[in-house]
Formats: sequence, structure tokens, C-alpha cells
Amino acid sequence: MYLSLSILPFSLQYAQDSLKVQTISQTFEQQNSQTKKPFFQKEWVKMSIAPTLLFSASAATWGERKNIREIRNRYIPTFKVGYDNYLQYAPAATVYGLKLAGVKGRNNIGRATLSYAASIGIMAVIVNSLKYTAKVERPDGSSKNSFPSGHTSMAFTNASFLHKEYGVVSPGYSIGGYGAAAITGLGRNLNNRHWISDVLAGAGIGILSSELGYFFIDRIYKNKGDNLGMLADLESNGNPSFLSLKVGSALSTTNFLKESELTDKKEVGFEAGIEGAYFFSKKWGIGGDFSFSSFPINPTRFPLDDDIGSFDITTQSLGFLNFGAGPYFSHEISDNLNLVLKATAGYSSGASGKIFVKSEIFDLPTDEFQVAEYKPSSNFRWNTGAALTYKFNPELGVTLYGDYNQTQSRISYHFSDVIQNDQSMSDNLNNDSSHEKIKYISLGLKLTAYF
Repeated sequence: MYLSLSILPFSLQYAQDSLKVQTISQTFEQQNSQTKKPFFQKEWVKMSIAPTLLFSASAATWGERKNIREIRNRYIPTFKVGYDNYLQYAPAATVYGLKLAGVKGRNNIGRATLSYAASIGIMAVIVNSLKYTAKVERPDGSSKNSFPSGHTSMAFTNASFLHKEYGVVSPGYSIGGYGAAAITGLGRNLNNRHWISDVLAGAGIGILSSELGYFFIDRIYKNKGDNLGMLADLESNGNPSFLSLKVGSALSTTNFLKESELTDKKEVGFEAGIEGAYFFSKKWGIGGDFSFSSFPINPTRFPLDDDIGSFDITTQSLGFLNFGAGPYFSHEISDNLNLVLKATAGYSSGASGKIFVKSEIFDLPTDEFQVAEYKPSSNFRWNTGAALTYKFNPELGVTLYGDYNQTQSRISYHFSDVIQNDQSMSDNLNNDSSHEKIKYISLGLKLTAYF
């Protein structure tokens, strides 16, 4: 979940750029201003797409931020690495390193510095105004200035600075900058310093601040950049290479825990991740995906008698970290519609979980106690799917996708001392395992950036 959520901003890298590489003659600008542009080609729309999506994602996750944090606490509760304190500045340092090395970008160093200073100033005002007005407590309880994430805002302002100055030279600069910013935001989550909604809002503020900073400075200079004329011939090869963030539902076609007898129902879960492909031609490419899938498990109820009642066996959700790579095929249906088919093979790694017995007869604070732990084995995984993308513009689109996934796993159970100390239960249960088939269909949406 974190991977998928932390990598969302960098999959939006082209949505925020408010211009295409073009000559900047006055005649062309006058002619262009007289032509009515499609809605998604309008400058203010292109400036606002990425921030709007990120602010919407922040609002959508606000009510679930504590539940999302529990995923972090389950898998890496003691994580503490301070790389995010330094990585946030890497994209800006890259800009000045390139300029001092003589690499031409959008602007000369003086104008670039002025645009950067305007962006930082706008970002600082927005972030500090919200921090000390909202007064949201941090997840670690250290202070009440959690919303929004200042580190993430700084990281995405710096990433946008790199994108603005050198994204017109090569998309690799944009990918690297937003990748560093996304990893910074992820670090704020993993270090338990911010809620997921803080990070998403911070990313949106960073991008918006850079857009506004460049907007105002460009108006002063009355053009879009010092060096755009000489960079006008740098164009994409036109192949449909892409990066995308995906979020969807995972619908099981089999009962994952049939052999374990922990549930008699098929699970409905979710998946999130990042996917991308590089196309060598208009039709064929190679790509892969990195995703997290989780399947909640319904409690199993065992009735006792009328006086005692019943007890439930509750199992933590099954979680899998998935990786796959393989061939991708693309077909352009129209200028705005693109179909992609794929077949990948890779690896699926299962996360360990706990099993509890819960009943009102237990004199415990939560009416439950742990009876076992389980661990799914890692195994081969294959995947096939189709995706249909509607392009807002040549750089950004929204994708409807459907995938079929299949793997298998041997789930091993280790029972608690309570079970092991009972001879009859220990003989029947301890060190037990079951072989489960994992098959599911995933349906959802992707935000797709082309490069």
C-alpha cells in the first residue's frame, strides 16, 4: 500500500507541465491564443491536474489514515531511518549541478533561481499557514503540526523545479526528481512522522507552489523560458511508453483458505501498485509491475451452548508483495483511446499474520487472545491483463484495467504456548501447514503518464 500510495506523485510528472516544447516567437503565440484549445490542453487545467488529484486523494484517505498506519505498524513497526531529511533537497541540488556543468535547461541560472525562490516562498506560506491552523497531531504524538507534511512539500517543490528546468531535455530528469520526492514522502510515513493524508497534501502543495512560482515569473519575462527555442527539436519518439499508479479491487475466484478451514468464503480485497513499460515500437514493448495485494478474512464463528455463547476465530488479512515482468502490446484505437495487453511472470511474497480467538467469556481488555501465527511461502506468480486508456492529453490519461493473477502458497502455522502445552491439541495442530491456490481477478483504475 505504501509503495503504491508513495509512488502516485511521480507517476503524474507530465500532468503539471504547463507547456509543450515549442518555438516562442511572438507571431506563434498570437496565433495560438486565437485558437480555442481543448479543455485538457488549457494552461490552467494542465497546471491544476496533479495538485487536484493529490488533494482529492488526501481527502479520500483522511478517514482511513489510522487504518493505513496500522499496515505500517504490522509490517515494519520499528522502522527509523532519517534519509528523508536529506533526500528532499536532491532534485534542487541536481538542477544547480547541471547548470554549473553547462547543461542547458529551460532557463539560465539567474531566472531559474528567481523562479525557484518564488516557488519556495509560496510553498512556505501555504504549509505553515495550514500547519498552525489545522493543528493535527502527528502519528507518533510528538507535536500537533502534522498536516501537511513540510518535508514532502519541499521535496515536491524541488522535484518540480528539476522537472521544469530539465524535463524538456529528458524525461529521465523528471522521473528521477519525482522518484526522490516520492521516496521522501514514503519515508515520512515509514518513520511514523506523518499520516498518509499529510503526505499526499504536501505533494500537491509542492507541485502547485512550483506551478504558481513559474507562472508569475514567466509573466514578468513575457515568455516561457530562456532556452526553449534551442530545445524545440527535442521530442518524444511517439511510442506509448508509460508509468502508472494503479488502485483496484481484488476479487478471488477461489477460497484461499479452503484447506486451512479458516473461512468458507471467497475473499474480496484490494491492490495498489506501480506499473510501467518501455516500448521499442508503436506496438511492442517490455514492462512490469510492482504491487501489494491484501485480502481481509471473515471471522469463523463456533457456537458453544446457550449459557456460554460462542467464540470467533479472527485472522489478520492475507497480504502479498508481487513483482512481474514480460511483453506488452499496444494498439491505438483513436487519438484519445489506447488499448494495452500484457503477460507477465514473476514472484509473489506473502506477509506473516496472526490468528486470534475472540469471545466475551475471556476476561481480557479486547476479549481475545492470540493462538497462532501464519506465514505464506513465496512462490512463482503469473499475470495477464488488458487496459484501456483515455488520454486527457499526449502526456496523461486515466486507465481502466482488468488482470487475472495466479500463484500458490504453502501456509505454515505456528501455534502459541497455550496450544503447545495441551498435548492433544499440540499433536493435532502444532507446526501444521496447508497448500493453498491463490487465484484472483483485479479490476480498477490507473493514472498513466506517457514519456
